[in-house]
Amino acid sequence: MTTPLYHPPVKRSVEIAGHKTSISLEPVFWDMLKAAAEREGVPINALVARIDAVRIAAETPPGLASAIRVWLVSQF
Repeated sequence: MTTPLYHPPVKRSVEIAGHKTSISLEPVFWDMLKAAAEREGVPINALVARIDAVRIAAETPPGLASAIRVWLVSQF
């Protein structure tokens, strides 16, 4: 059974720099994040940490979930 395209966000824990945090993303974004991590040959935590570092350096940093969504769609 596949997850419907329009599904509420799902909260999962990730670890960034040794600290656990929860991120809520829709399943389609979790799938995209997993695929991107596999494509780059890194764990999801490492990819999220990289996105987080760029996010923090932004002039007006968005929330982490928003930064992940924007990063994912910018990959296309």
